[in-house]
Amino acid sequence: MAQPDYVIVGAGSAGCALAYRLTEAGRTVTLIEYGGSDIGIFIQMPGALSYPMNMPRYDWGFSTLPEDHLGGRRLATPRGKVLGGSSSINGMVFVRGNRKDFDHWQDAGATGWGYADVLPYFKRMESWHGGSSPWRGADGPLHITRGKRKNPLFNAFIEAGHQAGWPRNDDYNGQHQEGFGPMEATIWKGRRWSAANAYLRPARKSGKLTVLRGLARRVLFDGKRACGVEIERKGRIEQVRAGREVILSASSINTPKLLMLSGIGPADHLREHGIEIRADRPGVGANLQDHLEIYMQYKSLKPVSLYTYYNLLGKGRVGVEWILQKTGLGASNQFESCGFIRSGDAADYPDIQYHFLPLAVRYDGKVAAKGHGFQAHVGPMRSKSRGTVRLASADPVEAPGIHFNYMSHPDDWKEFRACVRKTREIFGQPAFAEYRGDEIQPGDAIQSDEQIDAFIREHAESAYHPCGTARIGRAEDPWAVVDPQLRVIGVDGLRVADSSVFPRITNGNLNAPSIMTGEKAADHILGVQMPRADPDALADAG
Repeated sequence: MAQPDYVIVGAGSAGCALAYRLTEAGRTVTLIEYGGSDIGIFIQMPGALSYPMNMPRYDWGFSTLPEDHLGGRRLATPRGKVLGGSSSINGMVFVRGNRKDFDHWQDAGATGWGYADVLPYFKRMESWHGGSSPWRGADGPLHITRGKRKNPLFNAFIEAGHQAGWPRNDDYNGQHQEGFGPMEATIWKGRRWSAANAYLRPARKSGKLTVLRGLARRVLFDGKRACGVEIERKGRIEQVRAGREVILSASSINTPKLLMLSGIGPADHLREHGIEIRADRPGVGANLQDHLEIYMQYKSLKPVSLYTYYNLLGKGRVGVEWILQKTGLGASNQFESCGFIRSGDAADYPDIQYHFLPLAVRYDGKVAAKGHGFQAHVGPMRSKSRGTVRLASADPVEAPGIHFNYMSHPDDWKEFRACVRKTREIFGQPAFAEYRGDEIQPGDAIQSDEQIDAFIREHAESAYHPCGTARIGRAEDPWAVVDPQLRVIGVDGLRVADSSVFPRITNGNLNAPSIMTGEKAADHILGVQMPRADPDALADAG
């Protein structure tokens, strides 16, 4: 095999976008992915979203260490082990994040990652099917669509949010995020439009991309310079050499693991595992963040929810229609309306997100409530809690130790209580009067701070948005892992491009900003720069 210009580890959201842009520019790329094909109904049918993240074939199967502030529970931490990575097993929700998220990144040392810098990449990557807007892209690889909201509960949720005092918002990815409106999804012509469908398949057609299936064990170095990746493939240890650079896009769990296995990380921790220290970077595996959420569930007085189809015969009918025509309930992720609100006057921009679902069911598809119902997934967006990813051993096969340290900051509890009370206020509006039955969860008896806290401790679940474990910062910042060009500080020829680099978690689901990171990483590598946007001028134009 000829030596490629670049070796990328991880065919996920960022890795696929990066491979596409590098091959588009004429560079040769070898992309290493441990998982296999994404072809199959459970991945490609949007309505089957609860299945792939619970299938060992597609998911790494990580779980946290016991979380002290959640009663010692171990929470599932799914990560995609398949072409497309987590974009092939996620809920397909598309949220860029708030303008102030990226301006905070800039202020935290991620120079060149402010909103004016990243907006052109969000526009470049998307084909938005919501009309013409100066804030949105029209001819990118990633198709962004909206569900048809045929179920009356979707519009009842939007109307209830408005009745509770929040604005209607027809495009939360546009000029303003706050308010209630239609939710956007990476779905196109009834199929999951993952990073594999949007970026990887076109890149393969270029003839400049080689995809290798193997387990990345460590980064190889020639002195201080990264020169390749050691992989295990078909039972053998091989070396994949890079002519120019190595880029890690292996997820916010596996990227810090690989860095540490390669001698880049907290020196004391590496010594514990007998790993030679190449660069002492205490920020590797630190700064781990996520979104937690609870499910506020209600019985429905009318038989309008998806419960009608929540049986073997109903699921079979939905599946057959999707297989034959790519239409019907199977062509939607069923997250078709949403909301972004502030928990109180102290929040200067939204810090609570809603996903509405016309069914009372767990996110993993288990333990459906009996009978018709509906629910809102709700949780705070900017938890102050921080966790770690650490090596369990020096064996590359062994899963790392993941400890989010959920709910370790007192503000998290205050914000979560606000989530519960504001959600009850929304569902108490006239728009839900004809549908709203008893509150299934938490239940009307759960009212005091102590009772709400106990419910959160027992029932909060991850929204599966881990990030931050190799954050961008100034080179002189000891806790930064990569500089603003995504180069790993302390070595040469090595970059990181995935959600690991986020200084702080963004407002909403992470697939969109992860893909944006891959897009922007390509330009840093190629030495080109898109002109910055002028959000104020766009506001005037809009």
